[in-house]
Amino acid sequence: MTRFKNQLKTALKLLLTGLALYLVFRKIDTGQLWQITKTIQWFWLIPAVLLFVASKVFTAFRLNLYFKNIGIMLSESQNWRLYLIGMFYNLFLPGGIGGDGYKVYLLNKHFKTPVKKLVQSALLDRLGGLVAIVFLLFGLFLIVDIQLDFLESQFWNGLMIAGLILTIPTFWLLQKFFFHDFLPSFWSANGWSFAGQIAQLVCAWFILKSLGITENILAYQLVFLLSSIVAVLPLTIGGVGARELVFIYAHEYAGIEETAAVAFSLMFFLISAAVSLVGAFIKVDMAKKS
Repeated sequence: MTRFKNQLKTALKLLLTGLALYLVFRKIDTGQLWQITKTIQWFWLIPAVLLFVASKVFTAFRLNLYFKNIGIMLSESQNWRLYLIGMFYNLFLPGGIGGDGYKVYLLNKHFKTPVKKLVQSALLDRLGGLVAIVFLLFGLFLIVDIQLDFLESQFWNGLMIAGLILTIPTFWLLQKFFFHDFLPSFWSANGWSFAGQIAQLVCAWFILKSLGITENILAYQLVFLLSSIVAVLPLTIGGVGARELVFIYAHEYAGIEETAAVAFSLMFFLISAAVSLVGAFIKVDMAKKS
């Protein structure tokens, strides 16, 4: 029965991924997309890849802080290898236990840490990343001129300022009441969350530069953050299609070019997939620190 459920989940994700990509390619000029890919300045993708890897290293540091909060003492090397394996599971084995499930299983087996605490650490890791994205989104919404005719700008700016002020305190209260064991690392973990997300924004800037996009950079980055939230939802394979749909439907409001935005989104996915694939060739030894 479990195997059937996993197969069904994979089939549904493949179906939704295909449907999302179909909708995307119906909306854009594929000839223009091909022309954009032929003019990519590949040199700028080198720092983009390095910044993407750095973003994952920073968020791996965050996760290891949560592990230490519940008595799991992994070296940063062990934790990084485990993180890469989890990335591989999440992207390439979407119908199985997933990266978080694999980490929970392995750490419970070797450290006998209660599953509940391990699940909390994985959930809080996801929430920490989401909080950083939401906070940065509020800031960008104040800077980028978004065409929302149904809202007065003064009211909109007030909402964004309130969001900036309340995001971190709200997350602190949430952690205090539901993730109390992890509260000692609240500030340091959130510091790594912001470091990771800022690294991804710089990575996005280099990808845009490789595509020859030099205008409305902050608008592209704003929509990129929105697409990151959507990509977290377990609807498509690695967020493929879902990210691109966000760019398609947001381009009019943000003033970005939709075909170039799709090219950017696909390039980001390819970088993510290439880094995640490394996890297929890695083993992690829990018997000793390395």
